[in-house]
Amino acid sequence: MFFTNLETERLLLKNINQSDREFIFRQFSDKVVTKYLYDEEPLTDVNEADGIISFYLQPEPRAQHRWIIQRKTDGLRMGTCGFHCWNSKDRKVEIGYDLKEEFWGNGYMHEALKKIIGFAKLRMNITEILACIYIENQKSINLVSRLGFVKVATRNEVFRGKEYLHNIYSLNIKS
Repeated sequence: MFFTNLETERLLLKNINQSDREFIFRQFSDKVVTKYLYDEEPLTDVNEADGIISFYLQPEPRAQHRWIIQRKTDGLRMGTCGFHCWNSKDRKVEIGYDLKEEFWGNGYMHEALKKIIGFAKLRMNITEILACIYIENQKSINLVSRLGFVKVATRNEVFRGKEYLHNIYSLNIKS
């Protein structure tokens, strides 16, 4: 398997699987978690979690992957992180992540993203990671800035017929 479980000092980044159904539903039906996700409606039924899980369990090689972020001390699932739109020819990928509000401000997402950025560099042969962030999502903007991403563009994303301005951030990775 190309995408493996990963580990940091405090976290286990576990590959998503069917046993995560209830967690995925709770995560992506949470109004705070989904506040700035202008691509999908919040989940309203647990069966909708199956579609998300299936998307990330497509046979390898695939252009996307998601890890469940678990705290090592108690196994508590706190959020997810991963990649979308992997273009192995151009050596680019887009990063995505989400974290339950009660875990904000503890450095968990920073720790998780550092690990998957390293994975992208070493295993995926990536030279650029992109992040598309709604302009009012200051916590996410601060996070990617601390990780070395720089703003390279601004564009509108259309959701439900309305445009939402997003900044595009890039992290260039030296081979």
